[in-house]
Amino acid sequence: MNDRLRDAGRKLGRVAPGSTRQEVDALRDRVAELEAEVQEARRLNRRVAELLDIVEELLVPLTLRDEEKVKAFLEAHSLAP
Repeated sequence: MNDRLRDAGRKLGRVAPGSTRQEVDALRDRVAELEAEVQEARRLNRRVAELLDIVEELLVPLTLRDEEKVKAFLEAHSLAP
């Protein structure tokens, strides 16, 4: 047991002062960066899901040949004033 403590003490003596704090700070920065990337991915996934819903709403009436629903959908989602 004493040998283990002595070895641990020697290893600690070799660590540069502040290096652990720098590593922790770097890891915190990286985690913050990754969290921002995850939020961006979630936002993009939500947008893709919304677009897929719009495409589905448009394609289903087309496959059923329901022209009135297609015209109503296009009028409701038209960008023209």
